[in-house]
Amino acid sequence: MRVTTGVVRHRRHKKIRKLAQGYRGMRHSTFKKANEAVMKAGQHAYIDRKKKKRTFRALWITRLNAAVREQGMSYSLFINGLKTKNIEINRKALSELAMSDPKVFEQIVKAVA
Repeated sequence: MRVTTGVVRHRRHKKIRKLAQGYRGMRHSTFKKANEAVMKAGQHAYIDRKKKKRTFRALWITRLNAAVREQGMSYSLFINGLKTKNIEINRKALSELAMSDPKVFEQIVKAVA
């Protein structure tokens, strides 16, 4: 008697189709197309987890640039001043300070200038 992969294959296909819920066309119903779509979605998710870090850093730099220019200084001079004065605060913390507590940020800018 021949052994079929009935239960195993059915479970695997069901799992992939569940992951492809909400996809358009045959990508949500047909196993072959759904599998391709799910694999590609996984690749995009992996890449975008890396991109997320870049975009947030760019956002912090943009916010810092705007906040520092209000104080009459450029971003590059500000960062250079931080390095020369050995003030080790990262860009995320600095941008949060600039938004939430401008007075403290202003003191940091004065310390650097």
